[in-house]
Amino acid sequence: MNAIDPKDRPSVRTLFFELATPEQPFTFRNGDVFEKAQLAYETYGELNEDKSNAILIFHALSGSHHVYGYNEEVDGVDLWTKECTVGWWETLVGPGKAIDTNKYFVICANYLGGCYGSTGPASIDPATGIPYGPTFPNVTIHDVAQSQARLLDYLGIEQLLAAVGPSVGGLACTTFAALFPDRVRVVIPIATGVKTTVLNRIILLEQILAIENDPSFNGGNYYATGDPDIGLALARMISHKTFVHLDAIERRASKDVIRTEDRFSWYRAHDHVESYMLHQGKKFTDRFDANTYLRICEMWSRYDPVLEADATDRAELYGRSAAAEQRFLVFSIQEDYCFYAEEQERLVDGLKAAGVDHLFLTVHSDKGHDSFLLDPGLYAPHIRMVLADGELA
Repeated sequence: MNAIDPKDRPSVRTLFFELATPEQPFTFRNGDVFEKAQLAYETYGELNEDKSNAILIFHALSGSHHVYGYNEEVDGVDLWTKECTVGWWETLVGPGKAIDTNKYFVICANYLGGCYGSTGPASIDPATGIPYGPTFPNVTIHDVAQSQARLLDYLGIEQLLAAVGPSVGGLACTTFAALFPDRVRVVIPIATGVKTTVLNRIILLEQILAIENDPSFNGGNYYATGDPDIGLALARMISHKTFVHLDAIERRASKDVIRTEDRFSWYRAHDHVESYMLHQGKKFTDRFDANTYLRICEMWSRYDPVLEADATDRAELYGRSAAAEQRFLVFSIQEDYCFYAEEQERLVDGLKAAGVDHLFLTVHSDKGHDSFLLDPGLYAPHIRMVLADGELA
């Protein structure tokens, strides 16, 4: 079967929402206040008359708001490479797919602090006329949820049919459901966790140090002097080995032997696996901002569901979902090296104790954590079923 040319996909465009204005500023969890900020987002499908068919998707760590179709460019975004132009979740989102854009109105926003059109460290600080850089606030999952609740207000959506999130997006979708229990009926966290583990924090710390110790990082003030590409590439390589099953890395590497003499010539790969990992790191530096990466790593590292949702304990946290009669569909990936399967089990234990309606499924895939992108057949039937049930609720 011939591959689909990206430009043969339906064309979509990025929209922008004024998150903060002088009349309605946005206050970060740390107390910083912005009077000017925006969110980049896309929508797919049509909102029905009673606005009951909306689904909000939260993207993964290095993802974007572009879930489906072809988007050639985003105004003001230099990092929008060819790799970004095709929707990152077309395996599950689109006409006739599990998240069917013929039936549902699907929304996805680039996180506050992002680098794909939402206000972030690379954005111009109106007070100085230069990029925020290291002065941009630390962003929390709480901030992400609050900012996207404002987007829903702008769109006139009082209650979502579903909030869905894979990986780091799963942390965001469960926090959104806890902060705004009456605003969502179905919650679908995929390959995610309930609290950042010690192993996660160590791996995230390695990535943070890789970036901050790049001589070009310059304390985060690098926009005029040159990006910390080596540090960002190394950070990506550290994370990539947790996203992709090691057997899958070896299979992919056998087809992707790349030797180049460029800004990474400080090391020549000696075998196909090294070459593949260097390639992953290098191409990531073309499409992502190091300061944004640091913000998201820290957001993940500090995540605690009770604190993010302003709850007193886990009983109250999950009790909110029970009181709102939410239904959860929780996916675990047995071969996940990023969010181990027992992390979803802890989430499910909390749901059980609170009496929350839920379905817990463990899938087996040799693709590891990235299975949610690559194995739609393992997820689609169950997502269809739970969304259909949610429509009737």
